[in-house]
Amino acid sequence: MRDYETVIGLEVHVELATKTKIFCGCSTKFGVKPNVNTCPVCTGMPGALPVLNKQVVDYAIAVGLATNCDITRDCKFDRKNYFYPDNPQNYQISQLYLPICRNGHVEIETKDGKKDVRIHEIHMEEDAGKLVHDEWEDTSNVDFNRSGVPLIEIVSEPDMRSAEEVIAYLDKLRMTIAYLGASDCKLQEGSMRADVNLSVREKGSDKFGTRTEMKNLNSFKAIARAIEGERARQIDLIEEGKEVVQETRHWDDVKESSYAMRSKEDAKDYRYFPDPDLATIHISEEWIENIRANQPEMAPEKKKRYMEEFGLPEYDADILTLEKKMADMFEATTAICNKPKKVSNWLMVETMRLLKEQSMDAADIRFSPENLAKLIELADKGTINSSVAKEVFEVMFNDNIDPEAYVEEKGLATVSDTGELDAIIKKVIEENPKSVEDYKAGKKKAIGFLVGQTMKATQGKAAPNVVNQILTKYLDEA
Repeated sequence: MRDYETVIGLEVHVELATKTKIFCGCSTKFGVKPNVNTCPVCTGMPGALPVLNKQVVDYAIAVGLATNCDITRDCKFDRKNYFYPDNPQNYQISQLYLPICRNGHVEIETKDGKKDVRIHEIHMEEDAGKLVHDEWEDTSNVDFNRSGVPLIEIVSEPDMRSAEEVIAYLDKLRMTIAYLGASDCKLQEGSMRADVNLSVREKGSDKFGTRTEMKNLNSFKAIARAIEGERARQIDLIEEGKEVVQETRHWDDVKESSYAMRSKEDAKDYRYFPDPDLATIHISEEWIENIRANQPEMAPEKKKRYMEEFGLPEYDADILTLEKKMADMFEATTAICNKPKKVSNWLMVETMRLLKEQSMDAADIRFSPENLAKLIELADKGTINSSVAKEVFEVMFNDNIDPEAYVEEKGLATVSDTGELDAIIKKVIEENPKSVEDYKAGKKKAIGFLVGQTMKATQGKAAPNVVNQILTKYLDEA
């Protein structure tokens, strides 16, 4: 078999984090009852006129600056005409001729080092509604809540050559946009979606093969599998002497295969023309510079600062800055307790463990920096031991309880009365003569059982190191 190269470009749709839609005042809140967030504008009623949400433009400019794009000083909206049940106007307001951002790039890390993926353009547009298919009733219902939610579409050049590069590019976009606060980029909720344009060609060739497009993939794993599956399908066709057809395909992640949806449309099929209801947007240098001046500190800068200012290892700094919520939590908690390494440990170990167990994102963290700082202080002062601290943290993670009040209410403070502890340890020694004999016979590990019995007797509230010291003293004296 000949050696093939995969050529991949992406169209990434990102729902912007505005409170209202792009051309009307309806809420963009996710997860509400169907068709609640609607009005004559976003349901395409005759005579309804769109009014542009300025925050959408601000976010688009911010993303453009963060991805090294040129900002189009005079840009405008166009109508993309097509009929589909969840598209109430029978056209979509988008940007074809003068998109707001062009000629950018983002840098990604690959197995061969750093690489720039070029961005052809970023344009603003409105989202369509959503078809909800009822398999039992064999019907489809339309929910227009999403219709009119603002999107930016980030169109890359065909610069990626593997699933790994695609995931690195998407992860870089996701992190950048989330740090800007322009979107939560939750793939599982559809606020970040990717269409994959893929072709294959013989290695060494400078001629592109026939590309296909796979639509609306909503997880990194699905995207990686779809790329590998489509690459293999196209290579098989070429090796069999068959043609690859330019078309849009749907990836079935359960069956791990794709099927054709429709032949690929050209721009002319949409009959684009300038939207007559929306004026040209004039973006001044002052507007751009104001947004540039308010851009937040991004992950690479944060990582460097965490290592220099807080003395964190590179590994810690790298993990903490992957998610903006995690970085914000680290900084806010450290500002309260001034114990950066201990804050880092609680976030990287217990927090990430519980996030994984409960299938949550860092953005879903509910506990406050104040309560995390209190828990760290309780553990540091010896008010609670490490095992109790983990138990309290788990409750705090789920319900954001005040750890100080919780420890007092539940009587979880470390047993610090040496008289009380002495009495408990003496009783444990009396009740476990076999372990005492083993210890005296040189089996020093036997003390571990006695420590465990003491911890059980104190309901885990004694300090293990103190228990160990007292036990060793009594056993050596016996």
